[in-house]
Amino acid sequence: MSNPADPLNNDPIALQAMLAAERAENERLRQIIKELQRHRFGRRAESLPVEQLLLGLEEAEQVEAEGFAADDTADPAKGGARARTRRANRGSLPAHLPRVEQVVDIDDKSCPCCKGMLHVMGEDVAERLDIVPAQFRVIVTRRPKYACRSCEEVVVQAPAPSRLVEGGIPTEATVAHVLVSKYADHLPLYRQSQIYARQGVNLDRSTLADWVGKAAFLLRPIHERLFERLKASDKLFADETTAPVLDPGRGRTKTGQLFAYARDDRPWGGIDPPGVAYLYAPNRKAEQPLRHLQGFVGILQVDGYAGYKALAERNAMSLAFCWSHVRRRFYELAQSGPAPIATEALQRIAELYKIENEIRGRPAEERRAARQETSRPIIDALEPWLRGKLALVSQKSKLAEAIRYALSRWAGLGRFLDDGRVEIDSNIVERSIRPIALNRKNALFAGSDGGGEHWATIASLIETCKLNGVDPYAYLANVITRIVAGHPQNQIDDLLPWAYVPAPLKAVA
Repeated sequence: MSNPADPLNNDPIALQAMLAAERAENERLRQIIKELQRHRFGRRAESLPVEQLLLGLEEAEQVEAEGFAADDTADPAKGGARARTRRANRGSLPAHLPRVEQVVDIDDKSCPCCKGMLHVMGEDVAERLDIVPAQFRVIVTRRPKYACRSCEEVVVQAPAPSRLVEGGIPTEATVAHVLVSKYADHLPLYRQSQIYARQGVNLDRSTLADWVGKAAFLLRPIHERLFERLKASDKLFADETTAPVLDPGRGRTKTGQLFAYARDDRPWGGIDPPGVAYLYAPNRKAEQPLRHLQGFVGILQVDGYAGYKALAERNAMSLAFCWSHVRRRFYELAQSGPAPIATEALQRIAELYKIENEIRGRPAEERRAARQETSRPIIDALEPWLRGKLALVSQKSKLAEAIRYALSRWAGLGRFLDDGRVEIDSNIVERSIRPIALNRKNALFAGSDGGGEHWATIASLIETCKLNGVDPYAYLANVITRIVAGHPQNQIDDLLPWAYVPAPLKAVA
């Protein structure tokens, strides 16, 4: 990419080529922005995954870097100036990383002038980030046997340490790596098997599956306890997504469901740690959330799924609905052509979100007071406006559907006005659903209902780690090791992701 500060080339053909390249790049960036907007506001079926959008930005940045490289080659002075700027802005590398020193010295230490010996007056030190590709190693465990020369039958030996896979070859850290690769990095087991084979380690996919199954069984009590702790909260988010599962009897897949129940009180300064628990179910019937949330008392923030309404009617709980889902319906109409009513609805809803951006992070009572003063008048005016517009449009139109969707959930949509702990939408739990969708895209389906339950168990712990800033690999390796070593069942809370304390990092001199 050319630098606008450079003097223009006098060659008309070169100028035309530069202009065409700039226009193409600008159009590419405009398209990326458009897709970002669609992802933020569009319906799910049309929105692109964040990862796909980031890929587009990466490629645009690569093109820019290529242009800089060409400039640096043509004009070394520019390259030197850019390098100095890069050094000033990059920051320092973490102190705990090991350092491998290389000394680049002169061959002749005699003065080029008088031939006397040179002495060291200082040095320049530069640090670069290097990487050693992940490699396998073998842990050899030796247990010496001791015998008594006087007592021939006496043999003393330390007991063998417990293992997750008795008689198997993996350490607990190896199993943790397989779990994170599958459920956090979305690498199916057959792909992991291929990666290991390139290093000369032949691990069949079925062997890896055996390790995952044993780990899931071991971690199930932690998953159950995680959900118990979340269900004891005063407020939860809920959502669900499909989990295709192989149905051997019919030779095809059936549609299972992963229900997500999340807690995140950080937007209003709550002290409970964030977390999410996934529960697998063979269908989407209302009986599933009824069974999951038996005993839950509080506020459940959800989308428009009717199954939650049945839950609210039976349980001592209330529903808070999602303004993001309301907005998407009007956005879809506004994007398809001139739609003055939908456009005005979007503008009014945007005012609500502007207020939310200003009060995010404040204490719950401050948020409630601000909403009463600024958001309530907007909503109080919006309801009669929507009812008036509904009377003017065809009742079979998409616009009428969008208006009825909002009005039929009006009480729940206004719940956030009276409680500063409630969010304006359920985006928190929707973000927890995205990793499930990525894994589904790569793995296509689970092999059985049991596989769906494994998926729910391990993904719950991994995603809760992410919410709490915990490294999932370090956590799982630690927890599996502790359980195998006999961690007490009555101290299971110590094994929850937010209770994990990483080993202190040691700086390398």
